[in-house]
Amino acid sequence: MLYQEFDELWQVAQKRQVIFFYAGYFSQPVVAAISETIRARLDSAGAAGPTRRRIFSAFVEMSQNIMHYSSEALTPGDQRDAQMRRGSFCIGTSGEHFFLLCANPVATDRVPGLRSRLDALRTMTVDEIKAAYKQALRAEVPADSKGAGLGFLTMAREASEPLEFEFAPSPNEPDTTIFCIKAII
Repeated sequence: MLYQEFDELWQVAQKRQVIFFYAGYFSQPVVAAISETIRARLDSAGAAGPTRRRIFSAFVEMSQNIMHYSSEALTPGDQRDAQMRRGSFCIGTSGEHFFLLCANPVATDRVPGLRSRLDALRTMTVDEIKAAYKQALRAEVPADSKGAGLGFLTMAREASEPLEFEFAPSPNEPDTTIFCIKAII
């Protein structure tokens, strides 16, 4: 029975062309270990240097998003440098492109702000995204940001298509929404 369960999961991963998947708690050591694994997997997949750089850039931003904003943490909020927060990350291939997909719980009251920022990004051209990125580098850090406020701009800049995103109510946690974001590279 155990092998059958494993085989079913393996077959789904193969069918979806998943080359890496992690679900659990993210911390700096976990992200470092994932980075090494992704590097090896991309080497074996024959990804070109510029593509690998773009994948890593988007991966770092997605990981930071989980570590800074996931509403489920194993560590107290005052341990900012040692945060361990729940989320999931997946990387795979689709035709000639790679996709990166991440999900994490967020407080439902944050959804309108996230949706507004992401909707605006979806309508921007590549040149507008680059200009907004440069402007954000010079601007004050947004009040609701735990970083420099560049995460979504970086993901959009690295992606070859507009970012995809979705919000789904958490089945077990009231006032919590599952935030999913996908970048095609």
